[in-house]
Amino acid sequence: MTKVMIVDDDLTTVKLLQTLLELDGFEVLVASRGGDVIDLANQTKPDIFLMDYHLNDMEGIDILRDLRKSDLFATTPVVMTSGLDVREEVMAAGATDFLVKPFEPDDLPKLINALVG
Repeated sequence: MTKVMIVDDDLTTVKLLQTLLELDGFEVLVASRGGDVIDLANQTKPDIFLMDYHLNDMEGIDILRDLRKSDLFATTPVVMTSGLDVREEVMAAGATDFLVKPFEPDDLPKLINALVG
């Protein structure tokens, strides 16, 4: 079962994505604080991250950079999301893909399966 870590501080978005992904057979892990991501990821070893650019306690791009420095997650797919078009910035920082919010949640399973393979 593919493990997806959702990193987002918007609980409504998290619940929607979690429900949809679980219905599609994914195991979903949730981190609502950026400061929790690295520790939780080291414990659970997700196959892919779906991460918001702006979090309450830090920027998702900083977490992305930390993940890319880790031997465990240097090549793990990271899909960044934002209401702003920051595609160039996140792709340059090592994101695998970028989605502008609002995006179509029904497209996520195909994207995840394509990236995790």
